[in-house]
Amino acid sequence: MFHRKTPTGACPLRRAADRARTRWHAVFVLACALAVIAGFLAALAVRDADTRTAQEQARHRHRVTATVVAEPTVVTAGRSGGFGMTARAVWRYPAAAAEHGGTITVPFRTHAHDRVPLWVDDVGRAAAGPASATDIGLNAAGLGACVCAATVLCAGAVVHLRLRRVEAGSLRDWDREWEEVEPLWTGRLRPGPGAGDD
Repeated sequence: MFHRKTPTGACPLRRAADRARTRWHAVFVLACALAVIAGFLAALAVRDADTRTAQEQARHRHRVTATVVAEPTVVTAGRSGGFGMTARAVWRYPAAAAEHGGTITVPFRTHAHDRVPLWVDDVGRAAAGPASATDIGLNAAGLGACVCAATVLCAGAVVHLRLRRVEAGSLRDWDREWEEVEPLWTGRLRPGPGAGDD
């Protein structure tokens, strides 16, 4: 069977549009690989930053025991719609300092006169505790996944648009070539019986 040789050794039946589609699919695969790497690096950066922040907070946060002085009340936790419990409580920090008091979040099933753990700052005010290793890991993983997904979506959108342009160009080429071939293919240019008989 005769095979027409091309300068690049490519298959002669493979059209320019086919090669363009292959290139753009390869670009998308490469973009996905880069997205995974970018997500991983972003997760590492966030984990390191959050770890440093937690370590800094840990130097200025102190664990004390607070005593609940009134029955807790159920409250709605902001926009999330979840529920929590708060109660008036008192505590001391440092141990010899004056007593501090305020409304704090307490676990469910807490009652008046129960003792609950509480984080306070250097002057004894109630404060959020330093982030745990689990919270840091989840935050890093979430941000890394977002970076990866955003990169893949952007790359997918670009490749999709490019492939649509390739497809439109391919259809125009087919229409143009069919206009050239159709008369010969269908026999419209062939003379009918008796043609040329005068």
